[in-house]
Amino acid sequence: MSDKSTSIKKFGTFGGVFTPTLLTILGVIMYLRLGWVVGNAGLLGAWLIILISFLITLCTALSMSAITTNIRIGAGGAYAIVSQALGLEVGGSLGIPRYISQALAVTMYIFGFREGWLGIFPDHNPFLVDLIVFASLFTIAYISANLAIKTQYIIMGIIIISFVSIVIAAYDGSMYHSVSDTLSWGSFKGSQENGFSGSSFWIVFAVFFPAATGIMAGANMSGELKDPKKSIPTGTLWAIGVSFLIYMLLAFWISRSASEQELLNNYYVMVDKAYFGPAIIAGILGATFSSALASIVGSSRILFAMGQHNVLPYSKILSGTSANGQPRNAMMVTGLLIFLTLLLRNLNAVAPLVTLFFLITYAMINIVVIIEQRLGLISYRPIFKIHKWVPWFGLISSVFAMFIINPTVSLISIAIVLMVYWYLSRQNLETPFEDVRSGLFVSFAEWAAKHTWGMKQKQQRAWKANLMVPVRDINGLRGTFEFLRNITKPKGSIKLLGIEPFTEHSTLAIQLEDISASFREKGVFSSSTVIHTDQFANGINYSSQALNGAFFRPNIMFLNLQDHDDYENELKLVMKESMRLEIGILLFNLHTTTLLGQRNTINVWVSDRRGNWELGGLDIGNLDLSILVAYKLKLNWKASIRLITVVENPNDAEKAQAFLESLKELARLPQILTEVSVGKFNDYVTKAPSADLNIFGMQDTLPYGFIKNMSQKTNSSCLFVKDSGHESILA
Repeated sequence: MSDKSTSIKKFGTFGGVFTPTLLTILGVIMYLRLGWVVGNAGLLGAWLIILISFLITLCTALSMSAITTNIRIGAGGAYAIVSQALGLEVGGSLGIPRYISQALAVTMYIFGFREGWLGIFPDHNPFLVDLIVFASLFTIAYISANLAIKTQYIIMGIIIISFVSIVIAAYDGSMYHSVSDTLSWGSFKGSQENGFSGSSFWIVFAVFFPAATGIMAGANMSGELKDPKKSIPTGTLWAIGVSFLIYMLLAFWISRSASEQELLNNYYVMVDKAYFGPAIIAGILGATFSSALASIVGSSRILFAMGQHNVLPYSKILSGTSANGQPRNAMMVTGLLIFLTLLLRNLNAVAPLVTLFFLITYAMINIVVIIEQRLGLISYRPIFKIHKWVPWFGLISSVFAMFIINPTVSLISIAIVLMVYWYLSRQNLETPFEDVRSGLFVSFAEWAAKHTWGMKQKQQRAWKANLMVPVRDINGLRGTFEFLRNITKPKGSIKLLGIEPFTEHSTLAIQLEDISASFREKGVFSSSTVIHTDQFANGINYSSQALNGAFFRPNIMFLNLQDHDDYENELKLVMKESMRLEIGILLFNLHTTTLLGQRNTINVWVSDRRGNWELGGLDIGNLDLSILVAYKLKLNWKASIRLITVVENPNDAEKAQAFLESLKELARLPQILTEVSVGKFNDYVTKAPSADLNIFGMQDTLPYGFIKNMSQKTNSSCLFVKDSGHESILA
């Protein structure tokens, strides 16, 4: 498998995302309908239509950028994004109709190419033109995506030449109308098809809006990008920005170059007004061909991704690849579907479905981001951050655009998606990855517990710090109140467990409840209880054992090491049992003089891996809980994190630095510092960069002397951490 993956050609931002996205947006509507839009709406109305259209797609592109920088996106573009967030059932209910509609789009682009071709050669056989174009598209896409990308470079050159022809025309005097005459609102007279009986702003908007879609063309290539987290946001946003500028300038040029009558009556007005008309014809043919090429390549990748996840019948066949990693089987099925739709000869009845399925996809991507933002899970750490109103605007505007374009077909489209979801939800699909639904169900009430219990037991994406805090000294608890709150805020919880011998006049239960109430007032859910026993360790361990069968159980044992604690005979017993029950451990040693200082810096110590510095898979050793806790403190303290490691072998220094940098990237923590030192750990720790808190990994047997030495040598409070195995900073 690895040999095959290494042979797959990977694409960068320009070739893999920017080029196909830009060419899909700069389509036939730009050449053949933009003049009509300006003729009806006037320049001001046309600019407003362009602005609204691109604003809708921009918000979705921003949402897509946020989600793609938060997950390791696989093949399938939007299908992969939705599936990894909301599960295969929702992803498939979107992916199946999206795949079919994208295949239909290829057929419509072929028909558009044919209309442009027949404008030059009216005597050619229409069906033969369709077949030759289809054969050319299929051959290019079947050979490899690399050839498709190279072909699109040629098409981009043709489109640029058409723009040059327009620029030369502008300099040559085509813009004979004055600016004051063109800066007006349109009269909305309609079109030849309705006998110029009138139109409206939203009807003209519905005609133009499909031009602004196509922002998923690059995302569909997600499985074949070198760095999809970087390429998809950068390439998509640049393509939207460049195409928006082109549309605005073209609208200005055509409004000053043609009269209202010319704009309304002649769809080929750009051909007539350009300096060299055939360049515009070539641009029309190139735009339709490139859009069709991007769609056939993208749709086959969607089908391939659904085959990989066993969403469809015969998925094993659909997920098959060639020797160089191309999804040839999915391409064959896609080609057959396109050929059959070519035989229909007229797709006007189903054409609106294509645009509306695009809009449903946009709406779903915005819903994914809204859910992630609302849940507030620690696993939602997108490198590309957006404001909370962006996905809401994207969702509302996408739904609005759907019903403006065609209310009836919009309802049919939604019904199709719901029917596919109903079907897939009964197929018992096995999700190969954990999705955000686990966190969503947990955030609901008790009724969701049964549903969530049936999902994966390692809820790494839904991880929250749920602490159990044993207490026998109320003053020690008060001293760590803010520290505990900062570890758990905002979504975690604190279970205060009082341990004391039975007495009739004890006030410990009341005191613990008062502190629990204070935690709740400060935004952290907390509860408390008291266990009456003479054996401190047994009281804690029996409580852990009892709670182990509960659904909402603590996942971290927080032990505050104080002078009166018996480390060897009490705390080590608690730690040993916590490890057995797969509960994480935080052993806190508060420095008696420095306390927690200014709370500006946190050092996380990475142990010497002694030559084993390869970062493979999701297992990074006993580091997950340490970095998760450090990240929580970073957010609440507004502090900085520094990863530190000391290697004895000088040859390991470079590998260790590469390990830390890879860890930063995969954990989506680009702002943290790193430091690698060569020498003895005990020698370096005394001169290490100062911090308000030093976090060390904990081995199964942690000597008491080491704990005290670290606090003295670092002159700081220290936290010693042991993973439970259920955390992942990479999730």
